[in-house]
Amino acid sequence: MVSARLTIDPQFAVGTVNPRLFGSFVEHLGRCVYDGIYEPAHPNADADGFRTDVIELVKELGVSTIRYPGGNFVSGFRWEDSVGPKEHRPRRLDLAWHSTETNEIGMHEFSTWLEKVGSELMLAVNLGTRGTLEALDLLEYSNIRSGTELSDRRAAHGRAEPFGVKMWCLGNEMDGPWQLGHRSADDYGKIASQTAKAMRQLDPSVELVVCGSSSAHMPTFGEWERVVLTHSYEDVDYISCHAYYEEKNGDLDSFLASATDMDHFIESVVATADHVKAVNGSTKTINISFDEWNVWYLERFHKVDKIAGLDNWPKAPRLLEDAYSVADAVVFGNLLISLLKHADRVTSASLAQLVNVIAPIMTEPGGPAWKQTTFFPFALTSNLAKGVALDVRLEADTYSTEAYGTVPLIDAVATHDADAAATSVFLVNRSRTDEATVTIDLTALDGAIVLGAQTLSDADVYAKNTLEDRDRVGLQPNKSAAVRNGVVEITLPPVSWTALNLG
Repeated sequence: MVSARLTIDPQFAVGTVNPRLFGSFVEHLGRCVYDGIYEPAHPNADADGFRTDVIELVKELGVSTIRYPGGNFVSGFRWEDSVGPKEHRPRRLDLAWHSTETNEIGMHEFSTWLEKVGSELMLAVNLGTRGTLEALDLLEYSNIRSGTELSDRRAAHGRAEPFGVKMWCLGNEMDGPWQLGHRSADDYGKIASQTAKAMRQLDPSVELVVCGSSSAHMPTFGEWERVVLTHSYEDVDYISCHAYYEEKNGDLDSFLASATDMDHFIESVVATADHVKAVNGSTKTINISFDEWNVWYLERFHKVDKIAGLDNWPKAPRLLEDAYSVADAVVFGNLLISLLKHADRVTSASLAQLVNVIAPIMTEPGGPAWKQTTFFPFALTSNLAKGVALDVRLEADTYSTEAYGTVPLIDAVATHDADAAATSVFLVNRSRTDEATVTIDLTALDGAIVLGAQTLSDADVYAKNTLEDRDRVGLQPNKSAAVRNGVVEITLPPVSWTALNLG
């Protein structure tokens, strides 16, 4: 039996939980947009061609912000293609994903969809094959009310009111050799700074995200952040992080500990940003936008998807359609725990992606939409994690992993909403074989009671929800939790994620 102990005390606050932590990402990639959120011929399509079953699932997921339109796609994107009458929009070849982009869905249509799901737009500009002027044009089109050529063009296209976009990404993964317009840190830092300064002259209210490393394992990691921020520190608000995890070579023990790598990634970027702050003598603090994170089986993509797409330029091919297991969902839920543990500095995040493409929601053309295993930890965490994140002073048994050394078998974080008198605890048991008994000291929460607990687990850690068996895996009530003398004990099954709700 694995054992762990933690303490819930509102005095152990880490930082406020920003709703933007529960953002997501829609890229013109595979079937995310076409045959995903948009399928005009589907029986559940509304008057705008959007699938209402998908809309309801996105609303249930609780997504706050949505990053758009990419991703690698944005580095070849001409925003002007995606506005105006649909019949006049050009078809383009998307070099990033070897596909044909029809531009049926563009800025106006996507904003209409965002209004239906209740999410905020986070817009990326192309700093790969374009530059400062094009970014300014897009900002003018989006945010200036009227009286200029581009704002009046927006009104002529049917939108009198500005889109009012607040968060803007200055390109995407510019450290990556795969990126169109890939640059050195020095060159990118200069154009990012120039573009940021110009955008603020046009709209001082914008919040700007500069590209950090596309992985903590890039050869330029650390130095990339230092150089880019040396150029742009005073001009931007966030630096981005991107991270994906997968089980490799059957090493489930290491995979289950993936969040320890995310922890190290975040803490390294924070240290680098604060170093630049000190060198600059700055009074401002740069926070992190972790605007791509997920479980992604990259090996499958390189062996299957890329080979399948080489012969032509299809519209909306099936790309990156990973089917997620219980083990994947436990790791996924642990990554959410990692984000919450760093809520003081990670104030925006985007699950990549939302529908069909490494996504919590899957659809079949003309058929059903369903929840992947990863849907459940995201939806429940976004619903319960309010107020401030708390350091839980965790003490837990450990185990050895090949990739990350010795790590705790239990990971946990808590959130506390003083106004609502609500506290939530999120836990994972990484043990493949043993149940865990977790003792939680609630002394500082006078009179706390258990309102409920739900656990994601299965005897088969590789069980998945599929088109043929859409409800194979789901959340189950965990009835083991009970409070006695200011202490709650809860039992966690092997390879499980749990949310505990206290009042």
